[in-house]
Amino acid sequence: MRYQNRTTARALPGALTLLAVATLLFFLMACRGGEPAATATPAFSLPTALPSPEAVPAAGAAEATAARTSDYWDGPTTWEPEDVSGLERVTQELVAPPFLPQHEQTYDGEPRVVEVRMVIEEKEIEVAPGAFMWAFTFNGSVPGPIIVVHEGDYVELTLVNPSSSELLHNIDFHASVGALGGGSLTQVGPGQEVVLRFRAVKPGVFVYHCAPGGTMVPWHVTHGMNGAIMVLPRDGLKDPAGNPLRYDRAYYIGEQDYYLPRAADGAFKRYDSPAASLVDDLEAMKTLVPTHIVFNGVTGALQGDGQLTANVGDNVLIVHSQANRQSYPHLIGGHGDYVWERGGFNDPPELDLETWVIAAGSAGASIHTIRQPGTYVYLSHNLIEAFAYDAKAILVAEGEWNNDLMEQVKPPGPIQ
Repeated sequence: MRYQNRTTARALPGALTLLAVATLLFFLMACRGGEPAATATPAFSLPTALPSPEAVPAAGAAEATAARTSDYWDGPTTWEPEDVSGLERVTQELVAPPFLPQHEQTYDGEPRVVEVRMVIEEKEIEVAPGAFMWAFTFNGSVPGPIIVVHEGDYVELTLVNPSSSELLHNIDFHASVGALGGGSLTQVGPGQEVVLRFRAVKPGVFVYHCAPGGTMVPWHVTHGMNGAIMVLPRDGLKDPAGNPLRYDRAYYIGEQDYYLPRAADGAFKRYDSPAASLVDDLEAMKTLVPTHIVFNGVTGALQGDGQLTANVGDNVLIVHSQANRQSYPHLIGGHGDYVWERGGFNDPPELDLETWVIAAGSAGASIHTIRQPGTYVYLSHNLIEAFAYDAKAILVAEGEWNNDLMEQVKPPGPIQ
């Protein structure tokens, strides 16, 4: 064994455990069974396979017309099918969270094909001191990188699963329409890649995640395989009256729950490979009690050297996703001046919220106007999770203090 104090997966009683083991064995044999197929259709399938769409469109087939059913400032917009071959193509260079790729806040040109490339990486990470886990990642980070496009654009993703992987993976975009969010069209085994194109017809922020089928879905998601996409309205964000909103800085926070198995002495187990922990993981996941809740992959990722920064007067956009559980964002020392709680930019933002809700499996967005310098804490206002699990981010703002907003009139001293 490569490490001390490691364990391998142990056999547990019960039909679910036996099924999980059989599923994994089939899964691994299928993924390792020979060279990638010559066609776009993988030469393997899962025992709990994703259902196939009744009518999978052929490559290059015309897209169905997609209508925006509500818009609080412009009225409905209908997107006509495009000849994709004639559209401008742009390559978006994805970056690791909490940062966003370079993008325009508004765009009034013709729809574009935005090309992105994601490489799957299965790698061991140290979630917290002494707590190790094999993470399943898009581009090596938890969460995966955020994609930014405009309404009406096409997203063309090349998803690469290198031969160094052990497992089959795919991607389900909550922003897309059909084919299980693309999940049934993107199943790639080790040594394969696939290209998926979909049209971003709904403005908002949305989760994406791996969803291979059956118990593999929560297993992959709780091992970090999720991220977000932001589809901006073409004329940008608006306040409830329809006036333009601009942001000066933007950050992406992916909240992640982990379920790490423990040994009899209470210590966290460590495994030799991505697949070795499956049986123990499923038992830990069934408790529904996370062992770790983190922002951006590991404990303290957005604190210290990773803290967020701003200046007094900045409008700071924060995109917050949670692919598996609810969350309750709150900025200690500030407010959500504009909040798209359910992530839909077709809806007018709510104003001046102290705390809001990110539903399980979704993303939301908020704009915070920084009015005072100092340290702010961004957390989920389940305070036990925020402080016992250290699920929080630090934002430090610089500028001049405004005594009109807050002043210590009298320092602590003896009672008079």
